[in-house]
Parts: sequence; structure tokens; C-alpha cells
Amino acid sequence: MKEVDKAFRNVAMAAGLPGVTPHVLRHTAATWLMQLGTDKWEAAEYLGMTAKQLDDTYGHHHPDHLKGPRDPFDRPPQLRHRIPATDRERTLSNVKRINDYSR
Repeated sequence: MKEVDKAFRNVAMAAGLPGVTPHVLRHTAATWLMQLGTDKWEAAEYLGMTAKQLDDTYGHHHPDHLKGPRDPFDRPPQLRHRIPATDRERTLSNVKRINDYSR
């Protein structure tokens, strides 16, 4: 194992990357895989970690991260304020409950 570490350090130094370790490369690969929208299960298997570890650590780099809250902002401005009837009713009932509790 020490010979592999020494060989890696020598190659990294020769490449002008003195602080790079295998861990740094794995971190970079995970970040890039997530930024490219790679399937989380496939990326996790490729990197030798669980999907939960990948998602917990690198999930914020994935294009789908917080997609739900972002979607309304991607709509044309004239459609942003339209709330479907079922959602509007649910929102109004929550507002009524909040008002009832505040009295």
C-alpha cells in the first residue's frame, strides 16, 4: 500500500498537483457526476459509496436538487401566480387554521 501511495504522490507532483490525493479525485468525480445529472444510483456505485452518502454529501450539485420549488420560477411571468384550485383550497384552509389559532 505504501508503494501505491508513494507512486501516486510522485505522479501528482510530476503533474504539478502536489496536494492532490485519491480522495480529492473521488470528491471531484462525485461533484462532476452530480453536476452532469448522472443517475445517483449509478454514480454511487461507480464511486464505491451508497446513494444516501452521495446524496447527503453531493446532492446539492445535482440539477434536480430543489427542482420542485424552482419550477414555478421557470414558468412565464403571466402563469406564475396561477395556483391550481386544489392547491388554492388547501392554502386557504391552512390560512384559516392559522387565524383560528391566533385568536
